[in-house]
Amino acid sequence: MKKILILGAGMVSKPIVVYLLNKGYQVTLGDLDQSKAQTITANHPNATAIHFDVKNEELLNRIVLEHDITVSLLPWVFHPTVAKYCLAHKKNMVTTSYVKQQMQDLDEKAKEAGILLLNEIGLDPGIDHMSAMRIIDHIHGKGGKVDEFYSFCGALVAPEVEKNPFNYKFTWAPKGVVMAGNNNGKYLMKGKVVDVPTEDLFKKPIKMHCCDVGDMEVYPNRDSLPYLELYGIPEAQTMMRGTFRYSKWCEVIDAFKKIGLLGCEKMDMQKLSYAQMLANLIGADNAESIQEKVANFLGIDTNSNPMVALEWLGLFSSKTIGRDQDSPFEVVSDIMIDKMMIKDNERDMVVMQHTFVASYPNGEKEVIRSRMLDFGTPKTDTSIARTVALPAACAVEMILENKIQAKGVHIPVIPEIYNPILDTLEDLDIKMIEEFGLPLSENIC
Repeated sequence: MKKILILGAGMVSKPIVVYLLNKGYQVTLGDLDQSKAQTITANHPNATAIHFDVKNEELLNRIVLEHDITVSLLPWVFHPTVAKYCLAHKKNMVTTSYVKQQMQDLDEKAKEAGILLLNEIGLDPGIDHMSAMRIIDHIHGKGGKVDEFYSFCGALVAPEVEKNPFNYKFTWAPKGVVMAGNNNGKYLMKGKVVDVPTEDLFKKPIKMHCCDVGDMEVYPNRDSLPYLELYGIPEAQTMMRGTFRYSKWCEVIDAFKKIGLLGCEKMDMQKLSYAQMLANLIGADNAESIQEKVANFLGIDTNSNPMVALEWLGLFSSKTIGRDQDSPFEVVSDIMIDKMMIKDNERDMVVMQHTFVASYPNGEKEVIRSRMLDFGTPKTDTSIARTVALPAACAVEMILENKIQAKGVHIPVIPEIYNPILDTLEDLDIKMIEEFGLPLSENIC
């Protein structure tokens, strides 16, 4: 019986554990909190839950050796440490994280060891890569070119879920969601590189309508330009990756950023109230009439969406924060987590859409759209957990069955990886709906 080591028992680990156990594999799940691992493995006869600390490299060395493949669901910063022992013992490794330079630098060593270090095999990154490449290779196979490519994805709550002033609830990694608001954006639009500094990230979202979801907004997702090379489409004149949100989110987070509420610089908060923190951030002398001062600072009406959100979080309150040295980001994100987590009886949703403009040697052009709409099942699995974990689970199964021959550091952009995984995901009801031959009027911009 093949033995699989999974490191990390976080929010997305359950579906991969259940999938692999149902396939008859032996699974060891390790986490700092052993009880979390035990809850997921649920006393299954082929499962073992262990206490695991990535800093205990003696243990890591031993358990990597004892298993046939390792899946790291740890934070990305720990992947190179895990990879070191996978290389030493010539064991394949799978992660759902972006490839950082430390991981990419292991490519030659992995090839020499005859192993695969497969990364970015989750949702975004993961399903986005695979579903995009299937269409890109289709276009190129017909002798065509990709003129424009837009790829948008969002992890949200289902439309029927009661919202809040942010029109958003957390379905995964709350701190990461908020911190992502501090990113810059960069993309190619009609042949022109567009740099979006962090202070402008939410100012001009793309407005669009998504079938079965409604009106959405999209803001840039980091730097899109490397995907021209990664996807093999140097001919593209537009390359934009973006993040879906319901309305209000962009407007509210833009205001929060302007105030400085997403700042990570620590400040003295002893005896400081929430209202006084706001006053300090906007340079006001005191916290008197703080709502009016904040509205004037932002240049908005006192009953606008950002003001309603600030009030709802309690940031106009005279209540003492109760911290010593801390950052506005930590204070605000902790309040958001407390008030904005999805409830057990609510459905989450993943929405993804690729839009291509393709041109062909005969002069014809078409818009191709590829869409996925996936919903979680309350009290069972969230959509974000399924769509992140199951592509990795499929990859593990294929590697153990020797159906992937690639060696080195890879992401799933080659047919031998993306085709069988996408086919298997369809059997699991995770499917991209592809539409070809659409008129140019169906393009995004």
